[in-house]
Amino acid sequence: MKCLIVGCGYVGLPLGAELARLGHTVYGLRRSAVAEDEFKAAGIRPFVADITKPDGLAGLPRDFDWVVNCVASSGGSVEDYKRIYLQGMSHLIEWLSASPPRKFVYTGSTSVYGQTDGSMVKETSLTAPTAETAKVLLETEKLLLAAARERKFPAVILRVAAIYGPERGFWFKQFLKNEAHIEGNGSRILNMIHRDDVIGCIIAALKNGRPGEIYNAVDDAPVSQATFLHWLAEELGRDPPPTAPENWEENRKRGVTNKRVSNRKLKMELGYQFKYPDYRSGYIAEIARLGGKTEGLQR
Repeated sequence: MKCLIVGCGYVGLPLGAELARLGHTVYGLRRSAVAEDEFKAAGIRPFVADITKPDGLAGLPRDFDWVVNCVASSGGSVEDYKRIYLQGMSHLIEWLSASPPRKFVYTGSTSVYGQTDGSMVKETSLTAPTAETAKVLLETEKLLLAAARERKFPAVILRVAAIYGPERGFWFKQFLKNEAHIEGNGSRILNMIHRDDVIGCIIAALKNGRPGEIYNAVDDAPVSQATFLHWLAEELGRDPPPTAPENWEENRKRGVTNKRVSNRKLKMELGYQFKYPDYRSGYIAEIARLGGKTEGLQR
């Protein structure tokens, strides 16, 4: 297959390398001509364009079989999200609609689920996030699903949980720097997925995902914050982190959620088998990769 990856960063670059290893022809789109050596080493052919500026896309070829949009906001403000995700997606749809790919996969986020009661959520559950950035991601999904309905655009959405792996994992890094706290009674649920499994889920969606469908990309083991941090402490031979009062008002402003995200649909329909089905197997591998050098890990 002739593949295009939009956003060759933390997920996109190793995804491109894996697709190239599998024998596909891979192109990678970035905003600037950087990391050429990385692209070359990964077997990715570079394109330079900014999806927030549609004129830059016009001169590029668009005869791709598979397209993956896994861009990430470099800033984090609501305006950044609107520009990168919502406007960028609109430009990609317009650019590709004249010659649509066989499959278009977008990596969204489970943050579109705003539940705070610890309930299990699936793809048909209510999406009513309070965080403004998550609202933008939900609008991006709606734009893409409308294109799937009205233009037969072959879009598949992956709602991706918190990604961990090499140099990533918020609570892991907080723990290593002795900055982690168990909030309140520690019952808030964390939903995670290893980067290798994000890549695996994307490839499974390219192969087997049904256009117009949404799949939750999350591992098998949602876990409470307290359970996760106590497990880390035991695994690394350290004391558990201290507790701190839970700031409900601050959590409300940040759109902090508490839910268990189900991956049943993804596993059933896409047939994907997780390399790291839970946080234990994934973090044991990450700790082994670090070779005991956990003290110097930077955020």
